[in-house]
Amino acid sequence: MSLLFWPVTVSVAVVVVALLFRHALFVGFRRWTGHTNDNSLFLQAVRVPSMLWCVVFGLLVMLEMVEVPARLAVQIQRVLEAAVIMSVTFTVAGALGSLVAAASERHAIGVGVTGLARTSVRMTVMIVGTLVMLSSLGIAITPLLTALGVGGLAVALALQDTLSNLFAGMHLLADRPIRVGDYVRLSLEQVEGYVVDVGWRSTRIRMLQNNVVIVPNSKVAQSVITNYDLGETRVALSIAIGVSYEADPDHVERVLVDEARRAVGQIEGLLGDPPPTARLIPGFGAYSLDFTLACWIVRFTDQFVVQHELRKRVLKRLRAEGVEIPFPTAVRLARSD
Repeated sequence: MSLLFWPVTVSVAVVVVALLFRHALFVGFRRWTGHTNDNSLFLQAVRVPSMLWCVVFGLLVMLEMVEVPARLAVQIQRVLEAAVIMSVTFTVAGALGSLVAAASERHAIGVGVTGLARTSVRMTVMIVGTLVMLSSLGIAITPLLTALGVGGLAVALALQDTLSNLFAGMHLLADRPIRVGDYVRLSLEQVEGYVVDVGWRSTRIRMLQNNVVIVPNSKVAQSVITNYDLGETRVALSIAIGVSYEADPDHVERVLVDEARRAVGQIEGLLGDPPPTARLIPGFGAYSLDFTLACWIVRFTDQFVVQHELRKRVLKRLRAEGVEIPFPTAVRLARSD
């Protein structure tokens, strides 16, 4: 017992000195960096592993002072080296994960992509650190790497569709062509509605019929996406109106514009700026003068209510102004008979 007194005492003293030195480094590093969030995350990643380094350093000092069989000393040193390697692995994984999170926050990358990136970085570092640790323990890692390579290839081939959707989901979350709550239209699948969720495998879209359509992310990434809520949400609305050839085009134009202006504030979703316009386009129809009444609405989905209310108002106004809305000659003949 007396033979171990001084080695243990020296080892404890070394550990205490190392911990004090560690604390001084932490304080100096905080003062030097100015207590920023990124540095606090880095120190949080280093805090626990650095304590293990101090303990391992003390044990190595004690091992040098104690006479132990050479074979046992080699084994103990390997175990301590493996502990240091794993602690360094955890430190690097935590630090890189913190840096990825900080970079993602600065560039406003989606939370899902940030979480996957942090997990991927940490897993990569952990795998490399584990292989280095096994090598330090004298375990051959070449057969293990071969098995992992063959197994990874087999898994990649078996999960080809799943991985395609996974990486497409990463692209959608990072590039953000669609966001939750946006009203979108997909050309490839003829799907149109509100985005409910963008997951790793699929995107959920609630259509106007209130049914949810689940589209694989690979299909969404391949589609031409029309996002009506990305950037400018205002939408131009065109309403076709046909009047008789006996009507005065200038008078019809004034009536249509005036009625659309009066409807601003009375029809929900109808905008007065830019002001509404009426044009003799497409022009001369088979049995009518075809006008196009153009106005602006707040959002794409407001078009249904605006068209409904505005068409009723225009119809009443044209009847009050004595402007005839014609119909095909065949229908007229049938009614006259």
